[in-house]
Amino acid sequence: MATEIENSGTQIQAELVKESLTKGTELVQYIADSLFSLPSTEDIDGPLVKLPLPTTKLPRQKHLPVPKPPTKWEAFAQKKGIQQRKKDKVVYDEQSGTWKRRFGYDRANDEDAIPIIEAKPTDDPTEDPFAKRRDDKKKRVEKNERNQLQNLKEAAKFGALPSHIQLAATALPITGTQAAPKKFTKDELGNVAGMAATATASGGKFDRKLPGEKAPQHKGKYRKFLPVVGQGTGIGSLEKEQTEKVLNKIMSKNSHDILNVSKAVTMTNVKREKKRKYDNKRSASATEGKLKTQKKPFKKGDSKKGDNKAKGKK
Repeated sequence: MATEIENSGTQIQAELVKESLTKGTELVQYIADSLFSLPSTEDIDGPLVKLPLPTTKLPRQKHLPVPKPPTKWEAFAQKKGIQQRKKDKVVYDEQSGTWKRRFGYDRANDEDAIPIIEAKPTDDPTEDPFAKRRDDKKKRVEKNERNQLQNLKEAAKFGALPSHIQLAATALPITGTQAAPKKFTKDELGNVAGMAATATASGGKFDRKLPGEKAPQHKGKYRKFLPVVGQGTGIGSLEKEQTEKVLNKIMSKNSHDILNVSKAVTMTNVKREKKRKYDNKRSASATEGKLKTQKKPFKKGDSKKGDNKAKGKK
């Protein structure tokens, strides 16, 4: 019976493979016939066929991106025919006589690393050249930032802001959609003032209060401690009730939920094992001390003294 089922399974699988090969051959033949039916041009490598345009248009999830408007420099360069050249990352440093990076740390021809600046006849002798160089650099940075903001304004008009700026577009002043400042309520201002007043080491206890300022409100619960002196003689009633409550929880039927028996047994076994190892170690050290022979310390003058005594007896 089992052999018949296996034979039928292999037969069905062979039929499926044969049918798949036949269908694949038909599809490939159809593609080849369609290609050879198109108009072709002769070439050295063989006939070339121009494929037709696609007929099925797939929809886009989002709209086409808006082309980014050119910046002020890009428009000027396009007008004057200036082409952007790719600069080398490594340039020759005249001071050290080595090749260094153009930008970044330890860059070549760094202005800040020049210890001496050659004076020109037109320079003002009362002006610090190093301070002037720092001011010029600061002005250049500010100018670049202004130009960048201006370019972003132009891009915002066409809706072509960069993706990392579109997320924060509502908070940028360049878009003109900055939200009005939020007005804080009296309670919010009071909470902030209370937090500031209690931010000192003493919690605002020794700070000088302003006229009309209220004491900060205490948030949270106060801890309740048992009285030091009990009511009447002996243990206090509150402490007694608390102790009885804990004992009742432990001695109740569901005490196994509160007390982890397996953990307690494990801890007991670990303590016993540690104690056993400690006792064995002590007994072993005691037996070793008894078995060791006590040797007298050897002194340099002992041999000479013995020789002198022997000579005197003779």
